[in-house]
Amino acid sequence: MLDMRSGADGQAQKPSLVDGAYEALKGAIRDNIFAPGYQGSEQEIASQLGMSRTPVHEAIIRLQEEGLVRVLPRRGVVVCAISPDDMREIYEVIVALESASSELLAEKPVEERGPIAEELNGVNAQMQSALAADNLVDWAKADEKFHQLLVERSGNGRLARMFHTIMDQSHRARMLTLRLRPKPTASVREHRGIVEAIGRGDAPAARDRAKRHRVNARNQLLPLLGQFGMKHL
Repeated sequence: MLDMRSGADGQAQKPSLVDGAYEALKGAIRDNIFAPGYQGSEQEIASQLGMSRTPVHEAIIRLQEEGLVRVLPRRGVVVCAISPDDMREIYEVIVALESASSELLAEKPVEERGPIAEELNGVNAQMQSALAADNLVDWAKADEKFHQLLVERSGNGRLARMFHTIMDQSHRARMLTLRLRPKPTASVREHRGIVEAIGRGDAPAARDRAKRHRVNARNQLLPLLGQFGMKHL
């Protein structure tokens, strides 16, 4: 929620404290500071974040709409857990969003898709460097950036908003299994294939390669959740 009310001089004010509370609370949930199943009052959460209760209350409403928390009447707020079945559904949405985004990118005029392809290749190079240094945390950050750009650069704002919501929900599972999975050497190669299809304007190939890439990731992640008994993330 943006507070763009005009001040005395008629100029729009800066965004309200709600945005700061929203980002801080979402970050704490993504990083497991507030772990799945955590339950507390709005005041307790505000105190831990070092913020006042009012913006935290508004942030909680937004995060409930995004499926990260649930408000329990007279019992406070609980951080939602993600089950393997949830992750299966989440990946179905991710596959659809990224396939559509890749197709849209490939359909752009060459003068638009060329710079986008270069930007994606730059992030892919960061992933490759992180893997060479055996730095999986930096690899994961660059990988997330690649997929974020893939959707955001499509130019479809609704796709981007849905993508951010669904990726926030899946972030914990991806990070918890980061070192349980085989070293993700195929990711750079598969990303390169997506970008090559985008660069030459081959929309069907871009769509299919994006779909295949995410299906491969899903097929690797979901069995791990079952293998290690991760019923709630």
